[in-house]
Amino acid sequence: MKFSTRGYYELFLGYDADDKIRKMAIILAIIGFFGHLLLWVLIQNNSLNLSEENMGMFNSPLSSLYTPFSILLAYEVYQLIRTIPESFSSSVGKQYEIATLLVVRDILKRLSDIEFEEGWSIDADLGFLIVECFTFLVLFYTSLVYHKISKQIKNDNIHSEKLSSFIYSKQIIALLMLVVFLTVTFTSMSGWIESVLEGKGGVNREIFFLDFFTFLILADILILLISYWFYTDFGNLARNTGFVLSTVIIRVAISSPGISAMILFALSGIIGVAIIRLSIDNVSNFSRRRHSLTRLVDL
Repeated sequence: MKFSTRGYYELFLGYDADDKIRKMAIILAIIGFFGHLLLWVLIQNNSLNLSEENMGMFNSPLSSLYTPFSILLAYEVYQLIRTIPESFSSSVGKQYEIATLLVVRDILKRLSDIEFEEGWSIDADLGFLIVECFTFLVLFYTSLVYHKISKQIKNDNIHSEKLSSFIYSKQIIALLMLVVFLTVTFTSMSGWIESVLEGKGGVNREIFFLDFFTFLILADILILLISYWFYTDFGNLARNTGFVLSTVIIRVAISSPGISAMILFALSGIIGVAIIRLSIDNVSNFSRRRHSLTRLVDL
């Protein structure tokens, strides 16, 4: 059976494929949760011995939440790839959702590691936990506001034929990003398993996400350049450039330590909301001007 590019997109990234992968992700998340919890029980009963570095993932039953969240994050990345042909703003919105879940996963891991001394004092661990929780609230709020505003934007400045060609180009990029996703997943997992066997299997948000967001930035830049072929007004060009900037900030945040990472994550969300807010104002003004010109022509 012969497939076109659109056929391959529907096969691997269409609604039917998404439904199957979503159910698979939920099942794997549940299995991962109970599997991680079982390992914690075995370690607590001294039935299983791990290296000191690997023990960081089994300090508490709360650490078992890390595994299902990681699986759900992988599904969110798949969702991000699916949204690439829809619109630039939709895929960027998914990036903020991923950043939000990354911060939540870090919070859960920190809660399983944190140890409070007797008495009440805000030590370094508790202080950073407060910063992480505040960052989560900022990202969560900006994600909700971003999606609410982006639904109001309807770009009708591209003719239907050009729009079809633009979507076709982005479907090709989405399929390429799916290959990148699978490749980075395989290399990250194989590298992590090798580290575990050597007794060095620590976990952090750089695993997989640092490499994936590097390729995502390249994809965003390619989409930006292709989009300029179809429309050349400054508003859309500046908006998409701003979205690329926001993606770069998320990528830098992933590789940054401590409070600087939280500041960068929050900054990326704030920039995204500001850009989408300015965009809808620009679209509204353009629509009003075009409506006024249409009325003058009719007169």
